[in-house]
Amino acid sequence: MIKKFDIPKNEAAENEDEFAFVERLVGTGESDEDREVEAGLRPQNLDEYIGQEKAKENLKIYIEAAKLRGESLDHVLLYGPPGLGKTTLAGIIANEMGVNIRVTSGPAIEKQGDLAAMLTNLAEGDVLFIDEIHRLSRNIEEILYPAMEDYALDWIVGKGPAARSIRIPLPRFTLIGATTRAGQLTTPLRDRFGVLLKLELYNTDELATIVGRSAGILGIDITSDGMREIARRSRGTPRVANRLLKRVRDFAQVKGDGRIDKDIADRALRMLEIDELGLDNTDRRMLEAIVKLYDGGPVGLETLAATIGEEAVTIEDVYEPYLMQIGFLSRTPRGRCVTRPACEHLGLSFKRRTPSRADEDQLSLDVFAEDEDK
Repeated sequence: MIKKFDIPKNEAAENEDEFAFVERLVGTGESDEDREVEAGLRPQNLDEYIGQEKAKENLKIYIEAAKLRGESLDHVLLYGPPGLGKTTLAGIIANEMGVNIRVTSGPAIEKQGDLAAMLTNLAEGDVLFIDEIHRLSRNIEEILYPAMEDYALDWIVGKGPAARSIRIPLPRFTLIGATTRAGQLTTPLRDRFGVLLKLELYNTDELATIVGRSAGILGIDITSDGMREIARRSRGTPRVANRLLKRVRDFAQVKGDGRIDKDIADRALRMLEIDELGLDNTDRRMLEAIVKLYDGGPVGLETLAATIGEEAVTIEDVYEPYLMQIGFLSRTPRGRCVTRPACEHLGLSFKRRTPSRADEDQLSLDVFAEDEDK
């Protein structure tokens, strides 16, 4: 059973990039529509879970060993790009262990009392899932340290000279943290997780299987070629694959006979301006700006952001990761550069601007600064 703590969100703490994620059809952020659909599509056990074979095999061993000892599973940290199934995997862990899971998120926990209330309401063996755990405030983390290590809650009662500390015992529970930025976790918190699992981007075959499974649950008639056409444009992310499946279904029902084949999928995705590599209009606009205005780069992040009218943090966190993964964009000490394969894909001539004296001076300063840091 999944229980969600009804904690009011701090509007100031909400992720500013979330809207940039969900406004794009190929964005990896989670929208309200995604939550509704994914709730019915989530696998319930490890055998139903597609992909992430290395993480699954290790997890099966950890779960089986914990059940044989009659203990709760060690604390688990799931990290990797958004949309790969971290929340789904947390629910599967609870199902495999036969316990309840209680769900919250880092930005939703505003006070130490909020976290203390959750911890004291857990039953023996329960799973507490904290999404975006890297966004926990430092004072909240201080509560987690003894809870994770000693299964106890240290609490200060009173104020001033009369203040005293009491220790409240907690049931043995499993904390599952999910994050897209493992590097932003503090070392003391990261070291208290006994199981660290990195989720990787999915390949086309795995995504095609996921699309087929989702189509079966949603009652969509789709061919194997149609599955692969959607899968190869899904940027290695199941969330994007399920979102594209729903949009292609709409197209097939209106423009076709309701059946999704390769031709219908291709026509629908082209109308949505999603090309064969999963790039949308925003991706292409950014790459073309670098090529046409800056001779392929290098160009600084702030300059690029001003050129295309986006926030620098949005470019860095939303647009760049996938473009770098497929080798279309590179980062250098002087700025961002578009690669030859990207130019060939866009039908543009490949240029590489000869570094100016100012560029060389800046590079020398960057190298000097790195040497000083060492």
